[in-house]
Amino acid sequence: MTRLLVVRHGQSTWNAEGRWQGHSDPPLSAMGERQACAAAETVAQLGFDTVYTSDLARARQTGDLVAPPGIVPVVVAELKERNVGEWEGLTADEIDARFPGMREAYQSPPGFESDDALVGRVRPALVAIASSAPDATVLIVSHGGVIRSLERSLDAPSAPVPNLSGRWLVVSGDALELGDREVLIDPDDATLTVPTEE
Repeated sequence: MTRLLVVRHGQSTWNAEGRWQGHSDPPLSAMGERQACAAAETVAQLGFDTVYTSDLARARQTGDLVAPPGIVPVVVAELKERNVGEWEGLTADEIDARFPGMREAYQSPPGFESDDALVGRVRPALVAIASSAPDATVLIVSHGGVIRSLERSLDAPSAPVPNLSGRWLVVSGDALELGDREVLIDPDDATLTVPTEE
């Protein structure tokens, strides 16, 4: 049995601008760097054995800043955020202007990665990580869309995921079990943000 904490990266420059990111690769903002540094103390106290990150810069940078001394984060491409297709790089207002009514109707644009496709690539990666680290406690720096899709796939309510927060998972064989939500920085801190899009 392996315990995984899958957390969302720190605020990126596009989070700060309200842009949908998907597979685009903006770096952490100055606030995102402060969030990751603030989370490092909590990460050290939780006793992680290894750290994995998505291959996108905002996750890799967060992983480098939060990893306990002596632990070098391992990059796994399958942990990256959902591809948001033609909405990538756009703000909510720009999406509504170019794709009127689609967001309100929960419709997706061309190229948008479904929950099934996203979980189909992320879940095997989590199982592989767990099998390579039996009985370990593992930190995974990923993305809000990944966390919310995993929650929905496991019949849990899906709610916005603030930066540097996430969800515990227990992996036994190829079975995943949801644990509690976890916030690695003070939720009352002014640096904690909940952007409208992952």
